[in-house]
Amino acid sequence: MDTDAEPRIEFNDLPAPDEVARAAAADLHGALIKPAGSLGRLEQLGVWVASCQGQCPPRPFTRPRVVVFAADHGVAAKGVSAYAPEVTGQLVGSILTGVAPVNVVASAAGASVRVVDVGVTSDTPRPVASFKVRKGSGSIDHEDALTDDETRAAVLAGMRVADAEVDGGADLLIAGDLGVGNSTPSAVLVAALTGSEPVAVVGRGSGIDDTAWMRKAAAIRDALRRARAVLADPIALLRTAGGAEIAAIAGFLAQAAMRRTPVLLDGLAVGAAALVAEELAPGARSWWVAAHRCGEPAHALVLEHLDLEPILDLDIRLGEGAGAAVALPLLSTATRLLAETATYEQAGVTPPVIAPPLG
Repeated sequence: MDTDAEPRIEFNDLPAPDEVARAAAADLHGALIKPAGSLGRLEQLGVWVASCQGQCPPRPFTRPRVVVFAADHGVAAKGVSAYAPEVTGQLVGSILTGVAPVNVVASAAGASVRVVDVGVTSDTPRPVASFKVRKGSGSIDHEDALTDDETRAAVLAGMRVADAEVDGGADLLIAGDLGVGNSTPSAVLVAALTGSEPVAVVGRGSGIDDTAWMRKAAAIRDALRRARAVLADPIALLRTAGGAEIAAIAGFLAQAAMRRTPVLLDGLAVGAAALVAEELAPGARSWWVAAHRCGEPAHALVLEHLDLEPILDLDIRLGEGAGAAVALPLLSTATRLLAETATYEQAGVTPPVIAPPLG
């Protein structure tokens, strides 16, 4: 086979958000009918949106989109989750029928939802499974999650989904994850890329008891030994200790940056994928905002490593993109404040008189 003809995972000439638009948006906030800085973080978020869109004032979002990537994990058979592995496929069905938490939250936020099966063990409808790379994954405590070809196929799937969504008009993206047991490989990736020890990243995930927590800690410890041996290669790291949906999300996040499209990051699994995406496409994090602080300890390490300040802190650890969708109305508000608030000149309001400093 001619490998030169195969799709490549490359993120050359990654664009940066527009600094001219960022500066113009910051200046505009100073001209609006309000005390300077009085809207706090909302001002920073609106400026970020303007820089991503490359214009000031920014456009209000018209097609925010949640894409949930789903896959199963072999390590779930080790009892690291409160749920049986077959629940992943059942939850895909709940999203398709519109009754999952992410459907409810996204609808309230004005976003639509898509689910993509890249590695669910059970069969799902063909349109959902069109990017499926395999059924399930290896148990990462003693074997690779995926083959090298499967890993690349999953990353490319995420990239293609991002392209399709942007080409279809999406102007804000949210990646969601779905997979019983996926907080275990997520924690391994976070520990590997942040140089942390297993005990610092083991959380309660789906609500496990102490016995399951100890099984999870052991699985993370064993998988981390294997992951550290391939730390310098992001694809090998995903192959060794990731999973199909995490690999796909990494490709999705990196390609969204290539397509100059802002992303709201969700919780732990998306955060772990974001760490890998930043390795694949250095600088991609400039196109992301952390929607919330997840209730998992490893997520705090993600935020610190990517230097991202979360919008919300509600102890959400569901996944599915639900936490990010909760934050979407605040980001939309920040955007509309810049686009629709009058300036002092437009409103005929006298601007503040700044007194000279004392002394």
